[in-house]
Amino acid sequence: MARPRHYSPGISRFLVSVLYHEAQTRKIPMTRLVDDLLRQSLTGSKSWELAQEAKIAEEPANYPARSTR
Repeated sequence: MARPRHYSPGISRFLVSVLYHEAQTRKIPMTRLVDDLLRQSLTGSKSWELAQEAKIAEEPANYPARSTR
């Protein structure tokens, strides 16, 4: 079986339980909840910018040209 290319961190059982209950309350999948929470927390951070730059360098054809103004 092929190994995944990306690191998948373990999450404590307690936090999984919290996420499960919160997702049930919001009536959305847990994966969407986690994605939303992480996106809200990290958008605009230095790490966000670094990852965005790496992604653009990896797949430049998928991004519009940057303005030089």
